[in-house]
Amino acid sequence: MQEKPTSFSIKHWSDDDKPREKLLIKGRSFLSDAELIAILIGSGSRSESAVELSKRILASAGNNLNELGKLSTKQLMTFKGIGEAKAVTIAAALEIGRRRRGEEALQVTKIGSSKDAFEVLQPIIGELEHEEFWVMYLNNSNKILHKAQLSKGGITGTLVDVRILMKQSLELGAVGLILAHNHPSGTLKPSNADKQITQKIKTASESLDIKVLDHLIVTQKDYFSFADNQLL
Repeated sequence: MQEKPTSFSIKHWSDDDKPREKLLIKGRSFLSDAELIAILIGSGSRSESAVELSKRILASAGNNLNELGKLSTKQLMTFKGIGEAKAVTIAAALEIGRRRRGEEALQVTKIGSSKDAFEVLQPIIGELEHEEFWVMYLNNSNKILHKAQLSKGGITGTLVDVRILMKQSLELGAVGLILAHNHPSGTLKPSNADKQITQKIKTASESLDIKVLDHLIVTQKDYFSFADNQLL
């Protein structure tokens, strides 16, 4: 016979350990990541409070919310005290955060630096576990005309059809291109294949008076710019 669990709900915590009250009194910025997650799950298990459980879940992801966001609901449910409903709540909250950053990036309509390009592209490809190749088409004021995925590949690499890229450039009337792909491994060092495809696209675009302005390698937290490193 299964033992009925006795959870440590928030209402039974001490006054110093009530994240809901802390948020209302001091504001959300005063709460730790674990306390915010504790509010989402509401209660822990027989052996630990919601905050303690949240700390343990965060620790499994290196105390990194981006890494936590990659966990599936099934992976979250392996923690004692996290059932399907709580796992779904955590996953939904982290997805809202990811989409919020994506919407903020949409406000960047003109690219003035590699950092601007990174801010637009990171929410799209920065946290993927497979490799994708994207391009941003720009007009003569460096405003974004369109963003498109050119290919999707395995973790070891991806293939790019230069003909499709040139066709879309002409259809959009683009005069500038920013290439980008992600490295799921987290490394920022461009491979020989990265350099070769960059040169191939650059050669093809020059014949059409279209300039490759940059090629970014995007990871979860950082990026490598071919233009900033004089590789174009």
